[in-house]
Amino acid sequence: MNPADEILDIVDEHDRVVAQFSRGEAYARGLRHRCVFIETRDAAGRLFVHRRTATKLVFPSLYDLFVGGVVGAGESYDEAALREAEEELGVTGLSRPEFLFKFLYDDGAGNSWWSAVYEVRCEQPVRPQEEEVQWHAFLPEEEVERRLREWEWVPDGLAAYERLRAFRAGR
Repeated sequence: MNPADEILDIVDEHDRVVAQFSRGEAYARGLRHRCVFIETRDAAGRLFVHRRTATKLVFPSLYDLFVGGVVGAGESYDEAALREAEEELGVTGLSRPEFLFKFLYDDGAGNSWWSAVYEVRCEQPVRPQEEEVQWHAFLPEEEVERRLREWEWVPDGLAAYERLRAFRAGR
């Protein structure tokens, strides 16, 4: 199936389902939907970072600190988090990602989605989807911090990363 044809739940400002549309239509009309962001670390605690392919519908060719994607119609955030993590990392049998928090991402320019943030440890070799991931590596935290100033990142991922840092600082 073409990703643009995937059916999504359209939600209001309170994350209540109000309609269903294809992903392509939701993006074209700027309709609010649901997404998951999964921070993935390896056994050494390094963070999975990747560059999106040029064919992505949203934020093509930018770097990302999370694996993830849209939540399908009728799918729970938890189900989507596990599905997306396994798909993007190219693994099976991953432990269920741990839910951390949810926030409404809205850039004021037609991109708006409820964003559920998760974390998971992946100790097996990854084989990311070629159609999703152009480049990837597990990087130490210090290198990620340095690269935040050097590379062009997806804006929703940066928003999630900043919130994740604040969330962890408040624990």
